[in-house]
Parts: sequence; structure tokens; C-alpha cells
Amino acid sequence: MTNRMSDRIGPTRVLAFDVNETLLDLSALDADFEAVFGNPALRGQWFSQMLQLAFVGAITDRYVEFTSAQHAALKMVARRERIELSDDAARRIVDGMRSLPPYAEVAAALDRLRAGGLTLVALTNSPSDVAHDQLRNAGLEERFHAILSADQVRALKPRREPYELVARTFEVPLLQVLLIAAHSWDVSGALAAGCRAAFVARPGMVLSPLGEQPDIIGRDLVEIADRILEAPLPAAGAGSE
Repeated sequence: MTNRMSDRIGPTRVLAFDVNETLLDLSALDADFEAVFGNPALRGQWFSQMLQLAFVGAITDRYVEFTSAQHAALKMVARRERIELSDDAARRIVDGMRSLPPYAEVAAALDRLRAGGLTLVALTNSPSDVAHDQLRNAGLEERFHAILSADQVRALKPRREPYELVARTFEVPLLQVLLIAAHSWDVSGALAAGCRAAFVARPGMVLSPLGEQPDIIGRDLVEIADRILEAPLPAAGAGSE
């Protein structure tokens, strides 16, 4: 797939990677959903419900911590399915988020991008302790220059504060941050904040037709890395807000 906006992505210095469903494969939780709910397909419904709870919090200026949203969403799915959900079963599913496997191409793509002179940061809505466990257990932690959580600014993506945290941490303008995600809402949030964005079109993931579109679209991180590495690195201090 090709760039939808221009032939070059411009003066990108920092690559900010979403974690869940972009780097890590949530289908590893399907066995737990089969065991608890009798239907692995409810994993997708749960994740969507969790995002809805988090986004309602953001819209109404009531911060909802991501892990709390996950537990609450499980309770809602259980009520909808008329299933008794034990605390142990809920903890097993939520704790499973800490040991998700990476998609097959992720490690090699990250290595290529880091070798290309770019700064790599994980930017996730998960709390910091969860994020570090996730990336450590997936064998990816050492590939990042930083692991940042939206919990640090008490505002979940797609609010602008997490994207601004990346720019502030690395002392670059927002235009020099490229968000890479498999979620259209994350891409939209980054673009609205003033960042650039790349969309990973993993199976089942589609872009919103509304609003500004990402600089790059690829089927996986290999295609994304190819497009990023086609662009020259900017000179030090280049770029502006």
C-alpha cells in the first residue's frame, strides 16, 4: 500500500508505537474467553466495550484508568451474555494482557527502524507497569528508547495530551512525531494533535473515512518500515510545529 498524502513523510524523528493490536496480538486471549464465556469471539466485543468506557470518560472529563475499564467491560459482557463472572476469571483475562505475543514481523521491523537512526517509543493507554510487563514478556522492551503511558498525563489517547507527552519527552515539535497504530481512532487523535501518522491495516482493521488521513498505510510493520525508511532524516533542529 502507498502513502495517501504525499510521496515523503517529511521530517520525522520520533516513531510512537501503539501497543495493543499494533505490536501485540490479542487473539492469545481467545482461549480464556472460550473457557469463561464459551465464545472466543466475545474478546472483540469486550475490547470495544472497554474502549467505549475509556472514551466516555475522556469526553466527560472523568479519567478512567485502562485496567479499570477492562474489568468493567468484562462485567458488562458477562451481564449481556447472562454469565456469572468470577473475580478470578476476570483477573485471569486482564492479567493475560501482560503476556501477549508480538506479531511475527514486529521485532525485525523495529530493529530496522532503530538501525535507521530513528527514535522509537511505545505509547500506550495501559498503565506503565502493564506496558513494561507487556513489552518485556514479548521480548521488545529493549528495542524502545522509552515506554510512555497515557496514565502519566491522566488522559487516554485519542486525547492530545499523550501525543504531546511524546514530543515533550524527546524535545521535538509534534510534526516530528509519527504515530504508528492499527486503530483508526488513534491515528485520528495523533493527526488532530499535530503529529503525523501511519496506519497498520491488520486483518479486520479499517480506517475512518472521516477527516484527515494518515501519511502512510501498510499491511504490517514491514510495509510501514519500508515507507518510513524511504524518507531522508532531517537535519538537527529541522521542522516546526
